Amino acid sequence: MSPGLALRFTVMMAGLEAMYFTKVEGLGASYEVEEYKEGGNAGHTHRLPTRLKYQNVKLTRPVDLDSFRVGIWFQSVQFHRLPLPGMIKIFDGGMKPIATYTLLGVFPIAYSGPTLNASGDSVALETLELAHTGFVVTPG
Repeated sequence: MSPGLALRFTVMMAGLEAMYFTKVEGLGASYEVEEYKEGGNAGHTHRLPTRLKYQNVKLTRPVDLDSFRVGIWFQSVQFHRLPLPGMIKIFDGGMKPIATYTLLGVFPIAYSGPTLNASGDSVALETLELAHTGFVVTPG
């Protein structure tokens, strides 16, 4: 079985169909840990998992003719406070789907426009930061 490649992925967000993203960051989760000191055993502390927290996901894309759609989608959270579904799919070198991360309850919380510099020749990029209530990983 071939591994998934970090450069072969698609992002599908309700409202941002057929959008091209070049980078995904922050797909992660961690448990908060509560410590409980046991009476009579001064050398031992129990560590128990409590709340599960999910990191925000950042999506980066080049500024292009579709960038106005990103702005409209970002601003729409003011009027439609419904969380949306999202999906990140990873492929191997032969473009066979390896893993799908389905994001639950997605909504945008931040937008960053491009940094412009007339002395350089880099691509202008924009970034969306998304909050979500969790994700489910499935094969393919």
